[in-house]
Amino acid sequence: MAQAIALARRAEGRTRPNPMVGCVIVRDGEVIGRGYHVRAGEDHAEIAAIKDAGGDVEGAELFVNLEPCSHFNRTPPCSDAIIRHKIKRVVVGTIDPNPKVSGRGVRRLREAGVEVVESVLDAESRALNAPFFKHITTGMPWVAAKWAMTLDGKIAASTGDSRWITGKPARERVHQLRDRLDAILIGTGTLLADNPRLTCRLEEGRDPARFVLDAALKSSPELAIYNLEHSSAPTFVLCAEDADPARAEALEARANVEVIHVTRDASGRLDLQQVLRTIASRDLLSVLVEGGSALHGALFDQGLVDYAYAFVAPKVIGGSGPAPLGGRGFELMNDAVTLSAPAVERLGDDLLIHGEVPAERRAQLPSIFDEA
Repeated sequence: MAQAIALARRAEGRTRPNPMVGCVIVRDGEVIGRGYHVRAGEDHAEIAAIKDAGGDVEGAELFVNLEPCSHFNRTPPCSDAIIRHKIKRVVVGTIDPNPKVSGRGVRRLREAGVEVVESVLDAESRALNAPFFKHITTGMPWVAAKWAMTLDGKIAASTGDSRWITGKPARERVHQLRDRLDAILIGTGTLLADNPRLTCRLEEGRDPARFVLDAALKSSPELAIYNLEHSSAPTFVLCAEDADPARAEALEARANVEVIHVTRDASGRLDLQQVLRTIASRDLLSVLVEGGSALHGALFDQGLVDYAYAFVAPKVIGGSGPAPLGGRGFELMNDAVTLSAPAVERLGDDLLIHGEVPAERRAQLPSIFDEA
């Protein structure tokens, strides 16, 4: 199963709206076929592994990190192919989270006499596809907050200067995140201060869709993010319903730019849950938030962050520069959000600390199936 998960991860950032799935076929203790789902519309992992084995898989065991599908979509059901090729045993990492189809693939296999073992490396299988699981059950994207800061917790100098806090290896790691995640979200402050492009500069990298929160449409159409002639990824500007129509028209005159109106919440700011649902409605399963302290603080205040990446440089700048998170914050240290099983990576002279926000510190979002 660990091999199946590793295979699945090869397509990270490429399979949306589908999950990442890998498959290994074994006979008499020997691997005879491997495969993974490369992108939507292409062979599912089970079919790819069967083909890799030359189609001769009768009596073999199949290991797959997600329950085989049992319905027609862009491709035929994998459960039918497994039965047709007379595979005797199927080991499943985790069950499909969609209650409309959950368990049907396993049931179909058992009805046909195939032995099925469930929940092998279940936690690892679920973690692999956390964005897919969240998207399909809540209609919201998986949200990763990312920031770079000095040793004394500043994301910029008091003058606003922030280039560069971290070194080249850390910045390359950021581009890896952009390549893997489906979208990027920033606020107006970051847009106006940094004039970013928010592209992926890796060779063969993929640009994520870009979302800008600009309630009053303050940003100029001349900014870099609206003039990316060589990027096919779209840029979406989310504004308030009372924003100036002329400014919206000027932005939409740019290639691959769309203006979307969003309601305000009780505080008068753009409703962040509606913002995230807007992102998810475009089959974008994950979003990397590269905003400033206001946006990050608001997302943490509302329990909307699933994962955090903090790049820390061994620099001290002092003064009154901004911190990574603003918002309400917490009055007691015991109330702080503590990441689950945080990992630490050395990137040149910098460190990357990252981990999951515990479920109890995240908003309890309703299931879209309950709403239906």
